[in-house]
Amino acid sequence: MNWELYSFVVRSGRRKSIILSLKTPKTPTEISKDIKASTAHVSRSLKEFLNKGLVKCLTPNARAGRVYKLTEKGQELREELMRKEV
Repeated sequence: MNWELYSFVVRSGRRKSIILSLKTPKTPTEISKDIKASTAHVSRSLKEFLNKGLVKCLTPNARAGRVYKLTEKGQELREELMRKEV
């Protein structure tokens, strides 16, 4: 577990909610509806997650409706968050 990444995610309730929402691949709009946050905030967080290697864009050539999924590193972090939620 990369605890610096864990700390980065849990410092923001929105980032934590996005990671927990990505149980399956989703678009930013789907995530924003799940967590009741603006699509702009979700997109900004996804860009940060891309840079940190937590998510991967499955449709990088799409101009709209890009689909994101957790990487192995992101999945490991999600599992740790789920353990803490219990």
